[in-house]
Amino acid sequence: MAELHPRPFIPFMVAAAGIATFSLMDAAMKDLALSLGAYNAVMWRNCFGAFFMGLLFVGTRQKWPPVHILKMHLWRSIIVSVMAVSFFWSLTQLPLAEAIGLSFIAPVIALYLAAVMLGETIGRSAIWASLAGLGGVVIIMAGRLSGHYTSGHLWGAAAVLFSAVVFAYNLILARRQAQVAGPIEIAFFQNLFVAATLGLVAPWFLQPIGMSDAPMIGGAAALAVISLLLMSWAYARAEAQILIPVEYTAFVWAAFFGWLFFAEPVTWPVLLGTALIVAGSLIAARAKPEPINQVEIATV
Repeated sequence: MAELHPRPFIPFMVAAAGIATFSLMDAAMKDLALSLGAYNAVMWRNCFGAFFMGLLFVGTRQKWPPVHILKMHLWRSIIVSVMAVSFFWSLTQLPLAEAIGLSFIAPVIALYLAAVMLGETIGRSAIWASLAGLGGVVIIMAGRLSGHYTSGHLWGAAAVLFSAVVFAYNLILARRQAQVAGPIEIAFFQNLFVAATLGLVAPWFLQPIGMSDAPMIGGAAALAVISLLLMSWAYARAEAQILIPVEYTAFVWAAFFGWLFFAEPVTWPVLLGTALIVAGSLIAARAKPEPINQVEIATV
């Protein structure tokens, strides 16, 4: 394990670069989901990702995990498959910043899942986190309902919140997985097993991609790998509580990339609601002795 960096500012900035890279990947996936559909975007990105991470897995001479750990990788990959398709489909219905803002509710949900699955106590801080997060969701949804909206917008918001619940469960699985496997191993098998899981319905849903789509898909997969490596380096050299706040800069990047690539405006209800959700998530993080690296988990 790497030693803590004497200057936390450097890992902080590396983590910030990882967040920016990950957010750019989200924008690329939104473009792919709009043109290919969410299923095909996730399927092809994970195929490319499995290839890239396979090269890293072999190049760094990783050991092949035992069967019980492979089963853990497979189960989490099934969960990630559901989470990813629902989230990236939501991006086709909602502005990027609004979807990212709603997704920040996941760490708050994880508090209650941890209580149910791990026997952890729900304290006063968890209750405050829940109220802040719920208030943020209500504000964002009220803003959406008070303006122009379609049934697609409502289904998109529902997909984000469903994805957040699945992602919260994913956080619980990630704690167990991180104790027995390194990031390169996790990333390789997750990309591989997600592609294999989604491949079960390929005869009905998979569409071949053209040469014009390959650079964007390869770029999205490469951005995911780069983000993983940057975040892994940063979290190995600085305490999680120092780096967790930088993860919420994803909203800033989502707003910027949404405006730059899709001409999406950011409304005041989204800003205010996201601020409350982030506040709740930070309270949730402070309630944990070992906070989870959310972006690294989502990247792979």
